[in-house]
Amino acid sequence: MNTIKVGQSEVLTTQLGLGTNKVGGHNLFPNLQDQDGYAVVKTALDNGVQMLDTAFMYGLGRSEEIIGDVLQDYRREQVVIATKAAQDQSRNLKPNNQPAFLKKAVDDALKRLKTDYIDIFYIHFPDEKTPKAEAVAALTELKKAGKIKAVGVSNFSLAQIKAANQDGGVDIVEDHYSLVHRQAEKELLPYLTKNKITFVPYFPLASGLLTGKYNQSDSGKFTQFTSQQFQQIIDNLKFIRQIAEKHQATVAQVILAWYLKNPAIGIVIPGARKPDQVLSNAKAATIELSMEEFDQIDKLFQGF
Repeated sequence: MNTIKVGQSEVLTTQLGLGTNKVGGHNLFPNLQDQDGYAVVKTALDNGVQMLDTAFMYGLGRSEEIIGDVLQDYRREQVVIATKAAQDQSRNLKPNNQPAFLKKAVDDALKRLKTDYIDIFYIHFPDEKTPKAEAVAALTELKKAGKIKAVGVSNFSLAQIKAANQDGGVDIVEDHYSLVHRQAEKELLPYLTKNKITFVPYFPLASGLLTGKYNQSDSGKFTQFTSQQFQQIIDNLKFIRQIAEKHQATVAQVILAWYLKNPAIGIVIPGARKPDQVLSNAKAATIELSMEEFDQIDKLFQGF
């Protein structure tokens, strides 16, 4: 798999990672089994996926605990761990970006992950009061101390990212982006590219919509789109299926390959509930779209 450098840090990682909200995220998804979570993480690491993206909010630490257990069977330097925190349990899980809270959150995550450093640590959500530069400065201290290696923010507005990065301390940003959610292209992605900040989109498959498994009768499950928009997405995916057949791939694999080829995107982190989904996603890294195919897909979804 292709590797990239995260921002201006020293972290190197595979471009295709694993989103682990379905690993131990019992508070987010019904009927999750820890044994599946363990198998998902092991399958990823055994099949070339190096980067694991987790967060305290995925099971209120359970996802980190599962990853920490699995980590004991691998050489630490072969795994890149990204985790996030902001939700303060003493404040009914409201975001807290105060330096003291973030420093404790890092120490707590280190214990759950059973490791002595975290490759990427994100402030998961902004709070209302803490100056963003102060929050990042606290993480920069931890970076200098070796507890974390790269500083990230997630779910920040562009103005908040600029404030957080006023001293150049932000290495990576994770935010909502997909072929059907492209607002980030207007201002966010150009700013990140200019400032050498790596971008990680979450929900790259739009909660399953971009896998091609839905049809027009499923429009009620995706109320954020008008019926006309939903029909256009379904029609676009029929065209992508033709591209997929040429590559002996699935629609989802071609969509992921499109992100991997996009120079504005650093790391792609599709999630998985079962090991076979990990294997399917990993195949996306072997698909080399032509520039013509890349541009065709880009134009199909430009209206989004």
